Amino acid sequence: MAKGFGTNYNMTNSKIWHPYTKFSAIETGLPVIVRGEGPYLFTEDGTRYVDAISSWWCSSLGHSHPEVVAAIQEQAAILQHSILGNLTHPTAIKLADKLSGLLPTPDRHCIFASDGASAIEASLKIAVQYFCQLGQPERSEFVALSDPYHGDTIGAVSVGYTEQFHRPVKPLLFTAHQISPPALRGAPAEVSRKSESDSLDLASAMAEAETLFEQRGKHIAAIVVESMVQGTAGMRMYPPVYFQHLEMLAKKHGALLIVDEIAMGMGRTGKMLAMDHAGIDPDMVCVGKGLTGGTMPFSASIIRDSIYETFADLPEDHSFYHGHTFTGHPIGAATALKVLEIMERDQMAEKAAETGRAIHKTLCPLIEDPRVAEVRSLGMVNAVEFHKNANGGVELAIQVRETLKKRNILARPLGNMLYLALPLNVSEDFAVKIATEMAEVILATS
Repeated sequence: MAKGFGTNYNMTNSKIWHPYTKFSAIETGLPVIVRGEGPYLFTEDGTRYVDAISSWWCSSLGHSHPEVVAAIQEQAAILQHSILGNLTHPTAIKLADKLSGLLPTPDRHCIFASDGASAIEASLKIAVQYFCQLGQPERSEFVALSDPYHGDTIGAVSVGYTEQFHRPVKPLLFTAHQISPPALRGAPAEVSRKSESDSLDLASAMAEAETLFEQRGKHIAAIVVESMVQGTAGMRMYPPVYFQHLEMLAKKHGALLIVDEIAMGMGRTGKMLAMDHAGIDPDMVCVGKGLTGGTMPFSASIIRDSIYETFADLPEDHSFYHGHTFTGHPIGAATALKVLEIMERDQMAEKAAETGRAIHKTLCPLIEDPRVAEVRSLGMVNAVEFHKNANGGVELAIQVRETLKKRNILARPLGNMLYLALPLNVSEDFAVKIATEMAEVILATS
């Protein structure tokens, strides 16, 4: 069996159904990860891989961070689980207060879940029920950006529908309107050369959004937006002024703004929340992934109090009958509190901004390669996009991924785009070294 693929595991006979993994990839063997430390993942035979994508963008402080591990152990010895239905517990109380304080207006309540899709799902249901309670049941439609991703539950897929992934389950979904974001222009992201994309210019994108709201505004419950960067769409970035425009349209037409910070929040873009680049104040904000540094399944929807207050049960019952067994899990909540403490104490968001600029500077010379359409960065989101007709674009990205894997660097292309999403706490020297290796491999791949 190939080096780094374990020796005691037969992948062909494994009973795991691997997500987003082709059967053909399983047949060739998958690395069997048995341990993590810092930015590294280790296989059973001791092969050390750089986790260049932070395990789907969530291991923001790397693996086995000693303070985070200690927080998990400490809470596990006190209270492992207690439901939040008609009960409460200290870590959930503290975390809800802490998360509310991250927003420009802290008049908020938090509903907890175990994953990002569930946070989105709760927010969608809250939005529809809220308008029913206001006597506006016709407001049941949603708006999302084109090429969206908000998770894999039914509601999240409905507002994040992608033909390639979701066509077989389309009969289960409700319809959501999609609008095209503009091509990236300038600050706060760093970008070299506009990619060949179908994105509109700013004026056209704003006009498209305005037209939709003028036509369907009275029926729209909320617009759901990935914050500043559309991850699965290919780390596609849009300018803050467009974000501000969407907020304005939602307010003008009486709809809610739901911001998806699940992937890009918690310092990933160089701000604690990516929406801080635009200075907006949404009605609901969904966080997850990096909230616990990738160590515990935990997410939250942070809801404006003016919405929360309409769910009172007197004189008429408007209670939100929605919850999960592990909502507000004490160990997850304690972990999130420790991660937030480390993030603030060590100024991780500011560090991510600085390190991201160094990575971008390292990758920028790739723009001279005729196969490269664009190099773009926002904090520790760093992307190299290939022209779609350059060696197939997608095929080129896959070739580079395989070569990086031989160099013990785990990368995961998104179509014709390769990206780095390293842990936020790696040193600048380490980040530049990995970016340099990526650049070398791209240039050497024919």
